[in-house]
Amino acid sequence: MSERVLVTGGAGFIGSHLADALLTRGDEVRVLDDLVPEAHPERKARFVPPGADLVVGDLRDPAAVNRALEGVEVVHHLGGIVGNGKSMLEVRRTVDVNVVGTATLLEGIVARRDRIRRLVVASSMAAYGDGAYRCAEHGAVARVRRTDERLASGLWEPLCPRCEREVEPIATSEDHPLCPISVYGVSKRDQEELCLSVARAHAIPTIALRYLNTYGSRQTLGNPYTGVAALMATRLLSGRRPTIFEDGKQRRDLVHVSDVVRATIAAGAAPERAWYQAFNVGTGRSVTVVELAKLISRALGRDLEPEMTGEHRAGDIRHCFADVTRARELLGFAARVSLSDGASELVDWAAGERALDSSERANAELRARGIIR
Repeated sequence: MSERVLVTGGAGFIGSHLADALLTRGDEVRVLDDLVPEAHPERKARFVPPGADLVVGDLRDPAAVNRALEGVEVVHHLGGIVGNGKSMLEVRRTVDVNVVGTATLLEGIVARRDRIRRLVVASSMAAYGDGAYRCAEHGAVARVRRTDERLASGLWEPLCPRCEREVEPIATSEDHPLCPISVYGVSKRDQEELCLSVARAHAIPTIALRYLNTYGSRQTLGNPYTGVAALMATRLLSGRRPTIFEDGKQRRDLVHVSDVVRATIAAGAAPERAWYQAFNVGTGRSVTVVELAKLISRALGRDLEPEMTGEHRAGDIRHCFADVTRARELLGFAARVSLSDGASELVDWAAGERALDSSERANAELRARGIIR
């Protein structure tokens, strides 16, 4: 049975792929997006599919939100701004858009709670801060330490808070404490918790999805605060070496956008036992950042070794990869796309784009403000 669905942020990277999939299965789709220049430098909705109803407006504007919610039965909330690094400079804007925007949307949903049957909110791995670790002496560690003194000395691995020994990264489950270390991470945690608490109070079935490192076609290549895979592709296509902070051995869980869309649609139809919970959306596998850079370089046919800067960026984590057990058991979701296949899809698309690499300018600003050091 077809549904009337709103996708906030539906002109963007993940949202436009989701809108495509929903239309393909026969749903009526409306998109709410304010076409921010970081994601839409020409202020055009390039990727909104034909057949979707586009409402250009700000999540913080009740009039725009009410217009977008008219007649809607299901809401996929992907709207907001991204970027750990930039959020450390644009504190108010990040919190205003992601948290106040979400609160505005929730008020509109609550006013229509007799008709809106499901809310799915896109959260992020950034809500965890650093992922889960195990100490050889003390077992699982909830909160690790990375001191300024160690970072300045190039000692990157976190320490056990009890014995001060280095710890080993392990898969992060949804029960891991939420200890974000960037403004963006704080805003995603608050966004997620707002949705779950308000929805539960008003009996609106809701699920939060903690996306891991999503990559794939339509990712904003010209935004220096975009995902790591897209940023590397942009630099390689411009003939520059990918720049990597720390030593490149930090581990990430790269999940292709098509898998993220599948998980998001699954959440929209999940059974009652899955409601009011958060789910990791990842592969359960990890790769180092330097391994990722070399894979993308090979996929593009470029023989450029990554450059390790030896610097640290405030708000960055060391390791995080997902325990995907809960999503498999309650949503029936498991990632399908291998990293090599997904990287090929990304670079094939990126090769046809014309993107200006502005990462050096952005990093210079972060250094000047003391965020990179």
